[in-house]
Amino acid sequence: MYKNTIIIYGSSLGNTRFVAEKLQMLLPGAVLRDSVEVGPETISSFDRLILGTSTWGVGLLQDEYETFMEMLQEQDMEGKTVALFGLGDQQNYPDSFCDGMGKIYELLQNTGIKFIGAWPPDDYDFTTSKALIDEQLVGLALDEDNEPDLTDYRLKKWVEQIKTEF
Repeated sequence: MYKNTIIIYGSSLGNTRFVAEKLQMLLPGAVLRDSVEVGPETISSFDRLILGTSTWGVGLLQDEYETFMEMLQEQDMEGKTVALFGLGDQQNYPDSFCDGMGKIYELLQNTGIKFIGAWPPDDYDFTTSKALIDEQLVGLALDEDNEPDLTDYRLKKWVEQIKTEF
């Protein structure tokens, strides 16, 4: 059971919400919340956070997630464990694939968080990404626009991985 785990997503068109719901089914007991529903008291109640966002345009976070990240940066994150997942479009935006996930990592990397869930960039076709650090993606990258058939497989493999890292 993953009772001390919360999945927080930002979704404009529903793709990230859809993936977050699938993720919750793979992590029984995990709580699922849209980022607009999350405040400081929610963050302080959980030790394990799974943060998910889409990337808009050339490397931008989903609109409401910008506000959520501002709030999150003001919280005491020391000792929390965080896994990231991001949605992007590697065909139309190969130079900024899943940059939103990379931006979250960048904003939180000096806050005392333990990041888990790094993912190999193999089997993707992008040029550059802010989510690519030391030859690994900082979290699970998904492309619902061009590779929706790979989402379930990637999610299951990633969940197997983060279960051992939590």
